[in-house]
Amino acid sequence: MFKILQKTFKVGVATADYPGIAPQLAEQFRGCPEFDFDAWSDARPAAEACPTGAIAFRDRDGVRLVTVDYGRCIFCGECEAASAASAVQASAVQASATQINPVRMSQNFELAAADRRDLVLTAEYTLHPDGRHAELKSATSGPSAEEPGKRIEAAIHNLLGRSLSIRQVDAGSCNGCEQEIVALNNPVHDIERFGIHFVASPRHADMLLVTGPVTRNMELALRKTWAATPDPKVVVAVGACGISGGIFGTNYASLGGVDAVIPVDVYVPGCPPRPEALLYGILLALGQVRQRPGSLSRR
Repeated sequence: MFKILQKTFKVGVATADYPGIAPQLAEQFRGCPEFDFDAWSDARPAAEACPTGAIAFRDRDGVRLVTVDYGRCIFCGECEAASAASAVQASAVQASATQINPVRMSQNFELAAADRRDLVLTAEYTLHPDGRHAELKSATSGPSAEEPGKRIEAAIHNLLGRSLSIRQVDAGSCNGCEQEIVALNNPVHDIERFGIHFVASPRHADMLLVTGPVTRNMELALRKTWAATPDPKVVVAVGACGISGGIFGTNYASLGGVDAVIPVDVYVPGCPPRPEALLYGILLALGQVRQRPGSLSRR
């Protein structure tokens, strides 16, 4: 016992001060892709390379509408590589030394949103005869990229005044998200410092943290779990699979996302989302409990 205490005092505080302080990310950490719509000369290579259809386009009457859905994105980086190759070819054709890659993998992971539409970017272009972009007509900015912790600062203060009980539901995931959820309870992230803890029964829960694309075998179990959770309750869809079906999509075995079965209040993108991203989404959801408790149990 004394050796454990001696080791504890020697190590000191191991818990990261996120979201008060931005986390220290490895140089190799890959967050979401960011898009320079002004410099994007052709969205077709990125759309063709995207394994989940997160990047899509539709051409009509000489105009191309490009959509980027972070709810489908698995942060694989294929769009960056495809766009870089396209930019090189374009610069060679135009005899230009300028090679600007309009798609760049960032280290941004704070993408959680209460509205599914906030995860979708759009850009509209006029086209050259060869199908390349001629001019950007309009573009949406997408999720706000504010300084880490600012958007949920008020929610943190509210959270300290009450506890939050979470029931995690695996609705058919690959267990990648589960590994990150388990990490929330380790000494580094220590989610219980906010008064948040995981419970074994939905009857004791305030929030359901749901992972996976919701397999058809888990549909009934998820509905029963949601019904057993007392009001007011919050549902957080975790990862690309929980938001849209991710790499699995919608098929004979998968329903394609949690909100196809039960109402969802907050979406946390990623594949899988890192522990800080999960904490960000949970605290965002808690802010909703304080702001509109009567509407969270809608059917």
